[in-house]
Amino acid sequence: MTGFEKIAVLDIGKTNAKVVVLDCATGAEIAEKRTPNRIIVGPPYPHYDIDALWAFVLEALKAFAVEPGFDAISITTHGASMALLDTEGKLALPVLDYEYSYPQAVQRAYAAIRPDFSKSFSPALPGGLNAGAQLHFQKETFPAEFARAKTILTYPQYWAFRLTGIAANEVTSLGCHTDLWHPREGTYSSLVDTLDIRDRMAPIRSAFDALGPVQPGIAAKFGLTKPVPVYCGIHDSNASLLAHLIGREPPFAVVSTGTWVVNFAVGGDLDHLDPARDTLANVDAYGRAVPSSRFMGGREFELFTAELGDLDQAAALKALPDVIGRKLFVFPSLADGSGPYPEHRRQSGGVADGSVTERWAAACLYLALMTRTCLDLIGAKGMVLVEGPFSRNALYLKLLAALTERDVMAVSGSTGTAQGAAMLAGVIVSENMSEAGIAPASIDRLHDYAAAWRNEMEAGGNDARVHLVSSH
Repeated sequence: MTGFEKIAVLDIGKTNAKVVVLDCATGAEIAEKRTPNRIIVGPPYPHYDIDALWAFVLEALKAFAVEPGFDAISITTHGASMALLDTEGKLALPVLDYEYSYPQAVQRAYAAIRPDFSKSFSPALPGGLNAGAQLHFQKETFPAEFARAKTILTYPQYWAFRLTGIAANEVTSLGCHTDLWHPREGTYSSLVDTLDIRDRMAPIRSAFDALGPVQPGIAAKFGLTKPVPVYCGIHDSNASLLAHLIGREPPFAVVSTGTWVVNFAVGGDLDHLDPARDTLANVDAYGRAVPSSRFMGGREFELFTAELGDLDQAAALKALPDVIGRKLFVFPSLADGSGPYPEHRRQSGGVADGSVTERWAAACLYLALMTRTCLDLIGAKGMVLVEGPFSRNALYLKLLAALTERDVMAVSGSTGTAQGAAMLAGVIVSENMSEAGIAPASIDRLHDYAAAWRNEMEAGGNDARVHLVSSH
């Protein structure tokens, strides 16, 4: 135990950023401030508004230093981002938005140098979702600025550097589909040498390491009266996973929901992963490879339902039999190029003519079908734990249990990413986490509906038809 009473966590997601304070004894979240994570269109390319994020972080930590106070700081961020520092510790190039798509010529050149999936377990992903592709793009397109970059940091560790002045990299961010890491060997991939950046990669530290105290100048702004250690930090999906790794025997699956739905087969192997279907290996906080899959479920669900008002669970459940009986489908992919059907073009499936509650029910069915598909692809076994926003969607949980024919546990409490990051500094989360079990129950004609959905996917995967929200 660390002896800390309260931990502040920087939690920077793709859509929003927040700073929270958690009670070490219970894991309870006792204070929070949040802000949108804004994208600056350019120049030189779409990038995160780092100055605005830093100002927000400083303001939040200054306020929390007064009330409720904190004894340490930990960090979690989204993946697929790297920070390039010059000799003065300033950004040599802006931190690139991973949804930006590079020119075709740059993409082709990168495809020729990226390591094989059998070594990296990192599939070829669109835009900059392979962080190695970002580095290649920056090197080829902005050679002078790239040459000024003397230190390359993974994204959580960039924020740790801003607070401590100590540069580090960490394996959960290096191992999240970057092309830069070999998960089985626990070493850098050939791409690091191909890009000639090995000597610029910051030293690798454990996510559990306290890198150092908050720099004196920043501590003075906060009014801190004693040294406050800053922990190395962790990739957000792996932060969510960490809470479930402690005290639970594999095999089991974790479904971490947010902008992305990321699925982990804990206790699984890497032998049957398919790079064409967005399966990959993540690397957990202990450096172990974990079979994983994902789709942009939170973003898609939001787009599917943007004009439907609030979800009425009872009404959607009542509409479910008609949706199943009439085979009103939602098909992927609204977020093109990722997920288990990356080439599939969205289709109406008849759902555009449904009522509001039927469309809600169809959207929940879609999420459950996609999650089940992702779990099947990584050979997930045992109980399914769902954390994040979808853990509060009772219809989705009921459908997922019925489709997988396995127990589903809805894990509630503070946001999984913040809790996982706080665990690095000694927060106990078990007392503040509750689990609600959903046993698989038969739903009339659901498996026929699922088979028809899957058959349609296999038969018409590349038809460019109109999706129910395509005109939004």
